[in-house]
Amino acid sequence: MEVAIPEYWLLPYIFASFSMLYLFGYFVIFRKWSRKYRPDASSCLISLFHGTPAVLMAVSAILHGPIRGFASANTTFQNVVLDFSIGYFLVDLLQYLILLPGDYLFIAHHLATLFVFITCRYLVVHGAFSLLVLLVLAELTSACQNVWTLAGLRKEELPNAAKIYKILSPPFYALYTVMRGLAGPLFFCRMSVYFLSGMASDVIPIWVSASWIIVVGGAILASILWIFNLWLEFFREKVNRTRKNS
Repeated sequence: MEVAIPEYWLLPYIFASFSMLYLFGYFVIFRKWSRKYRPDASSCLISLFHGTPAVLMAVSAILHGPIRGFASANTTFQNVVLDFSIGYFLVDLLQYLILLPGDYLFIAHHLATLFVFITCRYLVVHGAFSLLVLLVLAELTSACQNVWTLAGLRKEELPNAAKIYKILSPPFYALYTVMRGLAGPLFFCRMSVYFLSGMASDVIPIWVSASWIIVVGGAILASILWIFNLWLEFFREKVNRTRKNS
């Protein structure tokens, strides 16, 4: 006889699964890596197991939801997707707090993301459609970004890693720019106009929706600045190589 796991009990299982995966990466897969790189590498591992599955789950939850609106009530499956991401971000946040406490930007990013997901999932139980669309746009670059990051960690030591890093950089930058610099802001503007109009205030308190706008807007701005700096570095290196070869 199959025993169904109650919806609210999924999060501990998800948290435990990502925790075990992180420890497996740290102590087994990356055991021969320098201690300097093992936390980031293990973080990339769990991110790989979160990003693409989260996109597929979120797309399915969006397309098969009975109502697709900025403030529509969360479906059961949309809540499951939120729990999946909450579990991942909790594990990754803990590894930053324990092993990389000086990485304030990522810690702030994870705390902000968790605030948005948790308030949507457990406080107002509305608005998952909006957040899952943003999750899809953000995590579409996850697989490429994590492989790029792993290659970047070892590019000074391994020629093959340096080659992968070099090959992946332009397409990753381009995809990230489209998703985080164009599509994301466009959807965010539409979402912000809707929430600020007050049309959702009967199901989502204005302080909640306003906080979502501030957090998501800050994350988008940070992403744009990050990819802009990467493009600057990319073209700067390209110009320097051209000068050396001329």
